[in-house]
Amino acid sequence: MNHPEATTDTSSSSTSSNGNPCPICLGPFLEESYLDTCFHKFCYKCIVQWTKVVAKKHFPSTSVKCPLCKRENFSIIYGYDGSSFQRHYLTQNSEHRSFFSREHKYRLQCYYTEPGVLKDIINVSRYWKSGKYLQQNRWLLNWLRRDLQALMQEEEVDIIVHHILGVIDSFLGRTNQIHHKGLPETKQEEFKELVSNAARPFLAAKTDRFVQELEMFLASGFNIGAYDEVYLQRLGWNTTRSTSEDTEGETNEHTSVVPYLYIFDEDSDETD
Repeated sequence: MNHPEATTDTSSSSTSSNGNPCPICLGPFLEESYLDTCFHKFCYKCIVQWTKVVAKKHFPSTSVKCPLCKRENFSIIYGYDGSSFQRHYLTQNSEHRSFFSREHKYRLQCYYTEPGVLKDIINVSRYWKSGKYLQQNRWLLNWLRRDLQALMQEEEVDIIVHHILGVIDSFLGRTNQIHHKGLPETKQEEFKELVSNAARPFLAAKTDRFVQELEMFLASGFNIGAYDEVYLQRLGWNTTRSTSEDTEGETNEHTSVVPYLYIFDEDSDETD
């Protein structure tokens, strides 16, 4: 059964050849969408309607099985324009997803963009060469918690957060005890390998990008709010200030963001 609007609606649809139709309606794809785990493709309206039918039979449910491969999925990705996308959660109105805030959604979208969007702003090499990586980062715990919650779409991630923090603290402790700390490049690779090994059992294929984002945040010297502002502006998205749907009576931690450059000082360029 084909969509009746398939021959007229071309502005918001992406069609495919007859040899690769939507698995549900068997017609050309209209508003391509993907399940978030298996990434099988469907028309957006088709897969949304299908999940609603399935949900009625298995209520309450926090996931749905793909009609093709039967893998569990938690959301539908749609509206991808090359730099951002929208996400329809299969349990949007459930208490299970109540923790998933606008910030979580923004950070999850960042992981689907091209890496290195801040490389011309944040000098990662200088961070390692200057030895600033030996300093504690007061915002790291909260950053880890938020990004892990976004990537895993789970609220209870504290065990993983403290596991990764423990690996980082152990790395810093060993490095501080060694008089000859080795080449910055060597320490950088050691750090990335240790964090990757700690995170991979939980993040799987998302691990490498997570480590890149972690290193970028640490090297930035920004607090979380300032880092978000810079990231959003560089991507050309609306900033968290202008897109906030909070009411006037509610507080918004991004209403007064001041970059806090506690890592780099005026003399840091001379250490390169």
